[in-house]
Amino acid sequence: MNDTTTPAVITADTGEVIPGALVFGDFHHGDGYEWIDAIGEDGWAAIPNWGSEGWDLGQWPYVIVAATRTADRTGNLFGVATYCEGDVTCTYYRTQRAQWEAITEHAFFSWANGQAHGPDNLPAAAAELPGRDRAPYPGWTA
Repeated sequence: MNDTTTPAVITADTGEVIPGALVFGDFHHGDGYEWIDAIGEDGWAAIPNWGSEGWDLGQWPYVIVAATRTADRTGNLFGVATYCEGDVTCTYYRTQRAQWEAITEHAFFSWANGQAHGPDNLPAAAAELPGRDRAPYPGWTA
């Protein structure tokens, strides 16, 4: 079982207050694979690959990135959750592009630090990655 709350959250891209958004708590009573199963019950999906070639995203089962798409009265909401050895963060965005940029930042960090297999010849920053590596792997959809 995943610990969830529904507090008001602030979207990271627009600064809007969103009441009642689902937020995951830390998950120290199981491993990353159990976390994946638990968040799936709430409509979230773990993302194994990112970018044009399906580069590794995270370092399963220790570091996992997940996403969801939901909506409120104003419009679409795009969530990103990260699991790092049981510590969990949850962030929402109003646009899918902002969600993808957040996921790209996580991917780039893992690639640049040798925690996951990624593209050769990484630039100095995630923002400098080519567009093809700043979007979901074509074989994955949320």
